[in-house]
Amino acid sequence: MSHGITSEAERRSERLRSLYAPVLDELEEVESLLWRNVHSDYPFVARLTRHGFRLGGKRLRPALVLLTGKACGKLGPEHPVAAAAVELVHMATLVHDDVLDEATLRRHLATVNAQWDNEASVLLGDYLFTVAICLVSPLESNFACRLIGQASRVMCEGEMQQVGSRGNYELTEEEYLRIIAGKTAELFACCCRLGAHYAGAEPPVQETMARFGQQIGIAFQIIDDVLDLLGDEAMTGKSLGTDLAKQKPTLPLIRLLDQADPEQRERIVEALSADGQPHRDVLRPWLEQSDAVDYAKQRARAFTQRAVRQLSLLPPSPSREALEHIAEFVVDRDL
Repeated sequence: MSHGITSEAERRSERLRSLYAPVLDELEEVESLLWRNVHSDYPFVARLTRHGFRLGGKRLRPALVLLTGKACGKLGPEHPVAAAAVELVHMATLVHDDVLDEATLRRHLATVNAQWDNEASVLLGDYLFTVAICLVSPLESNFACRLIGQASRVMCEGEMQQVGSRGNYELTEEEYLRIIAGKTAELFACCCRLGAHYAGAEPPVQETMARFGQQIGIAFQIIDDVLDLLGDEAMTGKSLGTDLAKQKPTLPLIRLLDQADPEQRERIVEALSADGQPHRDVLRPWLEQSDAVDYAKQRARAFTQRAVRQLSLLPPSPSREALEHIAEFVVDRDL
């Protein structure tokens, strides 16, 4: 990476660290749990898991478990365990997503499927998911195991819905939102519900926190989809343009097609449906002449604003403030 890109990555990392300040010690415990539970005596498995960890995300999901727990009450021994488990599920989805998207780059590193092959990727993703279930199964109640299992089912359904929508340029915004609410936002909702539950919050509070997670998860995916069209691979550190390559209609594209006149719409669809993988540059002139990108960003911000309103039932605290700032971070990252 160039010095400028490295500095920007460091700036974003430092910003996240400041957002996680109320739970930094607990996040260290989560990190330790993750490494201990994916340890393998088999060298090849150990290499795969190490590489998978290097591709891992910003630890946003475990932070949501911990911050929600602290904002709702006190953290207990279940919180780091549940936080580690949701991060393992997230990592499993990243590894599998890279296979589905035929992506070769994530966090400035070769993906598992690029470094090895699809077989290794599928098996690693399966392994990480099963470790997650093993991690929470000894907890006194089966709540975490049941909730993570339900969330995983909804996420898989959302992914399969998206596969089924490929090439369907009649997809509506409502249908798109339903897909991303499943494939992405469900795990965010799961994180916040787990945090509230293990802090002893009443069921209505748990439900409200799950709504908070769902709404920032939807915003997160909308921004991801904008970045896939317009982001800088050198800055984001991952393969972009995969939605176009896989003919996935995302919100900016849905808006662009919805606002186009019939002749223009026909030309756009023809370009998207052409043989070979359509490049992002093909769409750029049309996107620049429309409000599609601004519209998508505005929709993302509307979801985060709605999410922040859910926090009004919680008493003021550094953790609640951190959750508010995370909602802002979700829509401002890399734009």
